[in-house]
Amino acid sequence: MTKFRPCIDLHDGRVKQIVGSSLSDSGAGLKTNFETDRSPAWFAELYKKDGINGGHVIMLGKGNVDAAKAALAAYPGGLQVGGGITADNAQEYLDAGASHVIVTSWIFPDGKLDRERLERLSKTVGKEHLVLDLSCKRVRTDNDSGDDSEDIQPRWKIAINRWQTLIDIEITAETLTDLSSYCDEFLIHAADVEGKQQGMDDELIMFLAEHSPIPCTYAGGAKSLADLKHCKQISNGLIDLTIGSALDLFGGKGVKYDDCVKFNKA
Repeated sequence: MTKFRPCIDLHDGRVKQIVGSSLSDSGAGLKTNFETDRSPAWFAELYKKDGINGGHVIMLGKGNVDAAKAALAAYPGGLQVGGGITADNAQEYLDAGASHVIVTSWIFPDGKLDRERLERLSKTVGKEHLVLDLSCKRVRTDNDSGDDSEDIQPRWKIAINRWQTLIDIEITAETLTDLSSYCDEFLIHAADVEGKQQGMDDELIMFLAEHSPIPCTYAGGAKSLADLKHCKQISNGLIDLTIGSALDLFGGKGVKYDDCVKFNKA
């Protein structure tokens, strides 16, 4: 059944909510919706108190390792962690308290799937401790040119390197089936709408519900409690939802954290 999944996004060692499409290596043009002096551990302890598990600690760039490990230590087994994870360092995050490690860019060097890396990573941590982040962006279709044909399906390509680099691998039923044999869950941000609070990519949610053979969490654009209920409806309860910038915990006005807790408990 659809659940609210919390998050702790880290940038320069601080908890922030940012517009995903504004991320860059240089940091120039970064759009921040929210940042706080509250520690990552404070948020982790809150999620632990309320029994909200499966949340994502995401390290956006360098300088976040200590902050991430502090959150994991505050809620052992209750949080997943991603950002700069490789087969060489993954175990240290599990040892620090993560239930899963979340990996994306490392398995796609030069924009291509490195199956040897993926197999090594899956064997190193165990399939049951691995989440693959297949965050993506929409790509142009004939519909973008004014063709109203209902037969034309939307397309999404995987975005790596903090969503800066679009690679030539699409989110398809075949891709999801293939990669599911190596991991326990998928995490998929709709990078085009992430952090904008302007609505979710409903078509992506429905596509994932139909074609993902393993549990999947969608993130991007949710702005109200109604969106959480809508996600449940259009995914037949199969897709979990992360809400970030719209949440009152992060300065948002669209969703009360307490209401999300009640939704999960119900």
